[in-house]
Amino acid sequence: MFFTNTTLLMTFFLAPVIYAVMLASVYKSGKTTELPVVVVDRDNSPMSAQVIEMLNDNEGIDVIKVLAESNNVQSEMIERQATAIIVIPDRFEADVLTAKHPEMMIYVNTVNMLTANFASKSVQASLGTLSAGIEIKGLQKKGMPGYSAVDKYEPFKQNYVRVFNETGNYFSFMWPPMMAVVFQQVILLAMAVSIAYEVEKNTFGIGIVKKTKSALSTVFVKVFPLWVLSVPVILIFYGFHHFFNAPIPAHPMNFIGISALFIVSATLLGTVISALIPNALKATQILMLMSAPGFIIGGYTWPTFAMAKPIQLLADILPLTPFVNAFKLLLMEEASVHQVQPYLLQLVIQIACYFVLSLLLVKWRIKKEEKVLLAKN
Repeated sequence: MFFTNTTLLMTFFLAPVIYAVMLASVYKSGKTTELPVVVVDRDNSPMSAQVIEMLNDNEGIDVIKVLAESNNVQSEMIERQATAIIVIPDRFEADVLTAKHPEMMIYVNTVNMLTANFASKSVQASLGTLSAGIEIKGLQKKGMPGYSAVDKYEPFKQNYVRVFNETGNYFSFMWPPMMAVVFQQVILLAMAVSIAYEVEKNTFGIGIVKKTKSALSTVFVKVFPLWVLSVPVILIFYGFHHFFNAPIPAHPMNFIGISALFIVSATLLGTVISALIPNALKATQILMLMSAPGFIIGGYTWPTFAMAKPIQLLADILPLTPFVNAFKLLLMEEASVHQVQPYLLQLVIQIACYFVLSLLLVKWRIKKEEKVLLAKN
């Protein structure tokens, strides 16, 4: 049975190879580079410009914006998706030259501890090197020999402040998106057999074609039960947030809205594959192969810009990718709807594309089954 089933054989041998290549493409570098950081330069002096230059020279971070002032660091971090914000204080150069050892504030987004650690190390290395160089030059100007100055330097103070998930709670970070992964798998598994199973058992033509030839009605009949059944599942997940003391959405309606978009997108994607593949097992396997690595390639734990382009493309077509990233901002960073607008737009685009594709494929499937019925008669 196993050796005569080409679908099982392909899955058994092909899936490990696909996942091995995919995971290697994601994590091959072993570290993240060019993590986005923002600099708030309140001094606007030659020395603060030197600080910015030193930060830019570090391959681990990328200064995406230099601001003269910022009244809300958290909002700035969300808007620009920055891993860290470095604030250069007013009179920075003057205080350095008068040996007052100024204090520089570094705000680090600790929702994702992995990227937070990489960014912190890169900022610390750049600022530490600069601070040491400034101190050594100051001591040499006072007449101290170079070798003694190297031994006595003292870096200026760097004050690191954790922003969001301040305790570094890994459960708070991982549990919500893992539930979303499970939910997507369940939806796609259910939708995989919605049309393919009927086509395989030769009941699609009898059940659908004889009753309606409308692709729109057929698609609606297939997805609507999943939409209804998803409501109690969402309520159960929300209840688990309370039971396990997981973070609770500050604005439940925003959470409900983005969940609804996610469910619609996932059901329509399942409809597309189910209408295209006339074999229920193959349709299920294809959707599982697509969906299984969704959490890894979705940019939640490892930035997508550090992945290969084909991996980014696959991540972009999965509903899980925009959902978990928007969910993270809404849940962990208490972002507004406006601040997650790019992810909402991505979900809307997915819905539009999958809706059109599902209509075309279901229409094609209806016509094909109609021909089969005519041939039998």
